[in-house]
Amino acid sequence: MTVAGTRAQLVYRFVRGGSPLIVSLPHVGTALPPHVLPQLTTVARALPDTDWYVDRLYDFALERGATVLAAHFSRYIVDLNRPPDDTALYPGRVQTGLCPVRTFAGEPLYRDATSALRSWELELRRRHYWRPYHEALAASIEDVHRRWGYVLLLDAHSIRSRVPRLFSGRLPDINLGTDDGRSCDYALLQPLLEILGRQNRFSFVLNGRFKGGYITRHYGAPARGVHALQIELAQAAYMDETAHRYEESRANVLKPLLSELLDAMLARARALGAKSF
Repeated sequence: MTVAGTRAQLVYRFVRGGSPLIVSLPHVGTALPPHVLPQLTTVARALPDTDWYVDRLYDFALERGATVLAAHFSRYIVDLNRPPDDTALYPGRVQTGLCPVRTFAGEPLYRDATSALRSWELELRRRHYWRPYHEALAASIEDVHRRWGYVLLLDAHSIRSRVPRLFSGRLPDINLGTDDGRSCDYALLQPLLEILGRQNRFSFVLNGRFKGGYITRHYGAPARGVHALQIELAQAAYMDETAHRYEESRANVLKPLLSELLDAMLARARALGAKSF
């Protein structure tokens, strides 16, 4: 394994692994640039929409030889899982945006929203935060593809189990997204669905409210052997959502299941071979 140099670590954390698996963690960042911090509301500084502890949940991926890419800065600075032109991922629904100005609950992020995101600031964020992450991710995909002939890309996320502004009711615990089958071959997904179907602790759905964001849709290319899967977890499955506190008793039940899912995907890919799916 190799770790990225100092400059890269300013924007993301990177570990180069030795297996076909890449784990992308675009929303675990909590850093806020000093020039932005004074503009933010008290609510924004609490970072309520962070994918809390997702990197901790998937720490076992390093033992599987995964290449891991994790954001350093908050999604409030730039959302790494949105298109650079800010095209809507879910037309007709509430959008959170490339550089959001409101929390998922609709609360303002900036004290003065009219001046916080000028055009030069948006371009700076695209150039200094969004682009390096995606350059690193694209390079990792090509590196893994060159070494193995195929890539298994997991884009790992979490969100509060209830966000009325974004979806109704309670979100299932485990939400698998493959852009309605366009980003990942079903042969690789099938063993995961079988494993989830055999357990009754966690609810799950395939291509429900969360079908996969920009990373899943942009990089998933099954025809050339790049298979991208988004897993969106309901945070209530592993933490106290109100206190933003990791709960060992919950997480220690979920982590083995997540590990089993990734092991099954890797095993199926190896059994089929790079040219067979």
